[in-house]
This record gives sequence, structure tokens and C-alpha cells, in this order.
Amino acid sequence: MNTIFFKYCFLLFAFSAFAQNGNKISVINNENGIKLVVNEKDFMINGMNWDYFPIGKNYEFSLWNQSEEFIKTALDDEMSLLKNMGVNTIRVYTGIQPKWITYIYENYGIYTMLNHSFGRYGVALNGVWTPITDYRNPETQKVLVSEVTEMAKTYKNTPGLLLFLLGNENNYGLFWAGAETEDFPDDENLKIKLGEERGRPMYKLFNEAAIQMKAIDQNHPIAICNGDLLFLDIIADECKDVDILGTNMYRGVSFGDAFEKVKNELNKPILFTEFGADAFNALKDTEDQEMQAFYAIENWKEIYVNAAGLGKANNSIGGFTFQFSDGWWKLGQTKDLMVHNTGASWGNGGYELDFKKGINNMNEEWFGICAKGPTNSDGFYKLYPRAAYYALKKIHEFNPYKNGISEKSLEKHFCKVKIKKALKEAKKDQINLDKSNTN
Repeated sequence: MNTIFFKYCFLLFAFSAFAQNGNKISVINNENGIKLVVNEKDFMINGMNWDYFPIGKNYEFSLWNQSEEFIKTALDDEMSLLKNMGVNTIRVYTGIQPKWITYIYENYGIYTMLNHSFGRYGVALNGVWTPITDYRNPETQKVLVSEVTEMAKTYKNTPGLLLFLLGNENNYGLFWAGAETEDFPDDENLKIKLGEERGRPMYKLFNEAAIQMKAIDQNHPIAICNGDLLFLDIIADECKDVDILGTNMYRGVSFGDAFEKVKNELNKPILFTEFGADAFNALKDTEDQEMQAFYAIENWKEIYVNAAGLGKANNSIGGFTFQFSDGWWKLGQTKDLMVHNTGASWGNGGYELDFKKGINNMNEEWFGICAKGPTNSDGFYKLYPRAAYYALKKIHEFNPYKNGISEKSLEKHFCKVKIKKALKEAKKDQINLDKSNTN
């Protein structure tokens, strides 16, 4: 009787512990490839970079500082649209309270990847904001590790949390002086020099942070966010305890050798933390929804075909399309907040449909899968899906881990993703946006 009672108590305790922790997420790496597994089920991340900035606001605005009623209304508006298009995970920066991660998950079935910038835009040292982060500085190291371990303690039992992400292309921050996206330096010797002097200490610190976070939370994998694959060799040396390589990658129609390179040099899963295309054609000087949808389709096709079991690199675990809605503050960041700027801040030859040598073509304020309407008297705005939204809705119906799935069935599915149909569906949204702008 005592033995039976003991077993009952143990099982009850185990069930309570699991219920408290919410979900068990792990990375499985075997002869069949690398997968993300959630509660013993294979999980492909159909993700979206998501934020909430009404027109006229910039990075100083925080949804999470608003009233509970305001937050709930904003989430209900946007998460219903995300759920409808098949998004199962959003990327959100620290500041969101755990209860809202759980609210999103319980009401819409959408997980959250929680992102700590890890000094990307500066760090507070002894009460003084330092805009350029030096990862060699012992005080900087202490502060950043303290912040992310505190994050792990705060969120580890949060239902709806999928994984932790550290940084946001911090390797680019070794070159850039500010938060705005710039053209990247071409000097290879400069890249190598800065990689060794400033990059290696940074990646060492990423790894130390991962070790200490895992001592607190064993249920949620830890990813880092790198700019493309720059310094992959240093990552291989220094980030052995990091679970996932996240990468912000803008290569245009194809990711090229990224999957194989990460497989061969890291043997870790690759997660596209940012990718996609803007909806403004720099050559035609006008909105171009067809162009944006085209790049979304081609990028997601590669993400799926490189998933475990489909015969390619077998190490893709998904991605986060950039981004859900236009950011009217992105160009300039503190000025012209009521203007939807059409200036492009950098050039990228991978996006051939609107590229011309010597002319920038990446329009930071036009990356939204949805266009953004005017802010009403209560502080809310409405979103108007573009063609890429409807294309992604069809794309995300595909499950690369379903029994019997092959590269052939993937091709068959993507043949059903029709840009012309997506444009037709988006047309009525464009008409409604035009009406809202004239009222």
C-alpha cells in the first residue's frame, strides 16, 4: 500500500511539474537529420517577425507598457490574422510579460521565440548607457550574462515559450555604429581583423550565456542570431553549447549554400530568424506586391526542402519571415514618423527584380506582409494583407514532417501557390486601405 501510494505521489508530482513547465522543446540530431521536437512531435517553425508600432511611433513605443485592455485588443486583432495564415511562432523581443506569451499560445496556438538583443544596440554599464558594446569588457560580460540568466529564470515555466534567441546580427554591429541597416564593408582584411579582435570574445560570451541559461532551464533550446554566415568558423570554435544557429539572411531568390555550409561546419540546425523581401520596387518607384510574394515563395520552398527527411541538407527547422507589418519609422528612426518613406538604405544584388548597380533597393519601411492603416482615436490601427500574406497562407499548409512527404510532393504543393490568385485576394484589402487613407 505504501509503495502504491508513493508511486501515485511521484506521478502526480511529475505531472504537476510538466504542467508548470508547459512544454518540453528539444533539438534532435540523428542519422535522419536535425529536427526541433515539441512534446515528442516534430515541429517546423512557420514563423513571423512581429511587433506593434502605430504610425507616428518608433522604437520608444512599447505595447507592453499599455493598459491590459489595449494589449488584449491589439493581440486579438493581429494574432487572429497570423493564425489564419498558418503562423505557429512569432519572434518577440524582451519586454513582453510572460502572461502575454501564454495568452497568445492559449488563445491562438502560437508560440513565442523570446529575443534578447545581447548588447546589439548598446549596454548600460554602471548606470551609463554605452551605445557601442565591447564584448571584451569584463563589466559588459557580467551585465549581459546577468540579464539573460534573469530572463531564463523569469520565463522558464511560461506556457507558449518555444525557445530563447540571443542577439540580432550582432556580428554586423561590430562594424556599424548605430541601429540602422547600412551597406556592409567590402574590405576582407578588416572583416577578419574585427572578427578576431571583437567577434571572437562576443561568440565566447554567447556560449557562456548559453551554458548558464541551460543550468536554469533545460526545456527550451538556445539560439543565437547571426548576420548571414559571417564568422561561421569562429562560431564553430566558440559556440559549441549553443543549440541552434539563427541567421538573418537576405540573399534574394535563394539561400544558396547556407544549408550545406552550416551542416558541414557546425552540424547544428539552421533557423532563418529574418529573411524576405520588401514590397517596394526601387526601379519602378512604386509598391510591388507581386515581387514580394515571389521571393517569399522561393525562400520558403528552400526552407522546407532542406528539412530532415526530404533528402537535401536535412537541417532546416524553419524561419521567421520579415516582417508582419510595415515599420514607418525604420528609415531615420526619429524623424518623418508620419511619412511612409520610399528611400532605400542599402543595396542588394540578390534581389534582381528591382536591382541596378549603384542604386539602393532595400526599402526598410516596406517589408510588411501587411500594409498598415492610420491610427484611430483609441490608438489602434488596422492591417491590410498584401499578396505575400495570401501566398504564405497557402505555403504554410504544407507539413514537411507528415508521413509520405517527399521532394516531389513539396513541388506539387508549391505549384498550387499562385501569385496571381494571391494578388487578386489582396486587391480588396488594397481598396479598403485606400479608402481608410482618404477618410
